[in-house]
Amino acid sequence: MTLWFVFALMTVAAIFAVLWPLGRAGRAQGQDTENQGSEVAVYKDQLAEIERDLAAGLIAAPEAEAARIEIGRRLLAAADSQPALDGRASLKWRRAAAVLALVGLPLVAILVYVPLGSPRLHDFPLAQRDRAPGMQQSLENMVVQVEQHLEKNPTDGRGWNVLAPVLERLGRYDDAVRAYRNSLTYNGESAERRSDLGEALLAAAGGVVTADAKAEFERAHALDAQEPKANYFLGLAAEQDGRKDDAAAIWRGVLAKAPPDAPWRALVQSSLARVGGGSAAPALSDDTIAAAKDMSEGDRGAMIRGMVDRLANRLKQNGDDVDGWLRLVRAYVVMGERDKARGALSDAREAVANDAERLRQLNEGLKNLGLDG
Repeated sequence: MTLWFVFALMTVAAIFAVLWPLGRAGRAQGQDTENQGSEVAVYKDQLAEIERDLAAGLIAAPEAEAARIEIGRRLLAAADSQPALDGRASLKWRRAAAVLALVGLPLVAILVYVPLGSPRLHDFPLAQRDRAPGMQQSLENMVVQVEQHLEKNPTDGRGWNVLAPVLERLGRYDDAVRAYRNSLTYNGESAERRSDLGEALLAAAGGVVTADAKAEFERAHALDAQEPKANYFLGLAAEQDGRKDDAAAIWRGVLAKAPPDAPWRALVQSSLARVGGGSAAPALSDDTIAAAKDMSEGDRGAMIRGMVDRLANRLKQNGDDVDGWLRLVRAYVVMGERDKARGALSDAREAVANDAERLRQLNEGLKNLGLDG
């Protein structure tokens, strides 16, 4: 009810905004007409007075003529400025505009709101808007336009490069494969394009790394041995062939060379954990850390601090690796940083709290470190 009241007030305000200048215009026009009429009468009286003064000999003929010309000019200017429509016609148009505002504005508002709006219509979340049929239709229309363009310009490598990932997103995997092949043909070889083609072949096969897909990943690896997508899927191919150790070795290599903020790091880590490879954290033996104590502070920081920090960052992303937590805690203890060791111990127990077996393994490994109590 409150919403409808607000709508009514808005409608009244809109009508008032239209009627207000009409009313002021009418009054202003009436005042202007009266003023202009009085000016004309004054100029006519001045002309008559000049004629009387000339007849009485109070003014010379040349002066009288000059005065007549000036007053005549002013009289013509005042007469030309009078409105073309009389007051009655102006009043008729103002009334018509007022009726249109009073009746037309609410009617138009109702006719527009009824089919399109509703005060009970719920919010449309942003996530659902992205998946809205209209947006999907718009994307498909864009794809149709690009495909029509490529039919006329089949050598447009940039067009194939743009079209291929969109087709893959729409689930048109066979078409995406064809688009990636054309992109390679007209844009040239690159490890990234080979990896994209292999991924499209994998998607078309329902997630299986087929021989064709594996061949593309191997070509990508030959072009760039550090290409992360190719290396990840080569590891997946090894896992699907039953060679879990090989898969773990490949994924460890990927993680070892990955930037700390790589967006695909979590995927590789979870895959590594799936094949029993842990988090691929480097082993920090007691001997290595003890040897570092004899180095200078700068050398120790370069050798040990980087390794420990890297291990800690990896465990933040994959906290299921009990051995990794044990190595981290032991490293802090040997380096004399018992506060950090206790903090790592707390983080480790929180990470594996929902897994009784991992928690037991963690507690067993920490018994002799003297951190509890």
